[in-house]
Amino acid sequence: MRIAIAHDYLTQLGGAERVVLSLMKAFPGAPVHTTLYDPDTTFPEFRDADVRVSPLNKVGALRTNHRIALPFLAPAASQVMIDADVVVASSSGWAHGFPTTGKKLVYCHSPARWLYLPEEYLGTKAGVIKPALSAMTPALKRWDALAAKTADRYLANSHVVQERIKQVYGISADVVFPPHRVETDGLQEPAAEVVQRGWPDFHLLVSRLLPYKNVDKAIDAFNSMPDERLVIVGRGPIADRLRSSMGANCVLLEGIPDAQLRWLYAHARALVAPSHEDFGLTVIEAAAFGTPTLALQSGGYLDTVKPGVSGYFFPVAEADQIVDAVRRHASLPLDRAHVTAHAATFSEEAFISAIRRAVGELVN
Repeated sequence: MRIAIAHDYLTQLGGAERVVLSLMKAFPGAPVHTTLYDPDTTFPEFRDADVRVSPLNKVGALRTNHRIALPFLAPAASQVMIDADVVVASSSGWAHGFPTTGKKLVYCHSPARWLYLPEEYLGTKAGVIKPALSAMTPALKRWDALAAKTADRYLANSHVVQERIKQVYGISADVVFPPHRVETDGLQEPAAEVVQRGWPDFHLLVSRLLPYKNVDKAIDAFNSMPDERLVIVGRGPIADRLRSSMGANCVLLEGIPDAQLRWLYAHARALVAPSHEDFGLTVIEAAAFGTPTLALQSGGYLDTVKPGVSGYFFPVAEADQIVDAVRRHASLPLDRAHVTAHAATFSEEAFISAIRRAVGELVN
């Protein structure tokens, strides 16, 4: 049986890209089809994979900034013809539209946020992107609806995405939680900038730096708590704006190696997760090291955080609510052994077994 893997674009270091790495383990040797691929800005493991790209990949500017590729991604996706018996498409907007000669199983991270949750996705400072997107939305929604109909089966990465798929496409999807791929016994390298500051402890925030991630709210919270410290790990278009708003007790690290991220996960007092996430894989990655999470009571965090066991919720993404959560955890710290046990329920082995089983059911 010929299996192929599909993904929107391989230009980032994110949870969706980690899922593709797990799919590669589930189906060794399967080619990976995508619209854009930049080996320098995503996980190095993809260099050893058979990555096949659309003609759009010839334009270097689009590889470095997939957002400006938005007007071209739908036609580019329609040109990614995949000759396979089964395509497993990891999709948050484009890969579910790749045409194929065989069956298509879509693992959906979310129906396209920029179409169905534009305010949340773009934030309040969207500049010229927002009117341009508004103009394209009717045509993109038509393309997206047709793309969804080409799938033989949908899987959702969380219950909130399951509900969204039903609402947007009218499709019933089963939930398969994505795995964490953190090697807790892997090499740990202290983050030099944190060590140099001599911080005895710190909170951690791992996120792409986009408006809807609410990183600015976390910075505001820690600016009001000079006795606490925050380490932010991530890249994105608002990095400079965030950095300019930080107090001396906050630091932003961009593009750090996995060994340093493992060290940060292992040594953080807690992970701060203030964004609207469809799943929120960083919560499970942190929990694998016994680090609890202070999370927004919304979206995928409802699946990944067990209140009072692996973390605490705050009701809205506002600075004062984040402060309350930090203070609550300081007064009622959680047992790190219980946090680790919670993370074990989101193993890569369980994910691979579920995906293989879904492919088998689809074929049979």
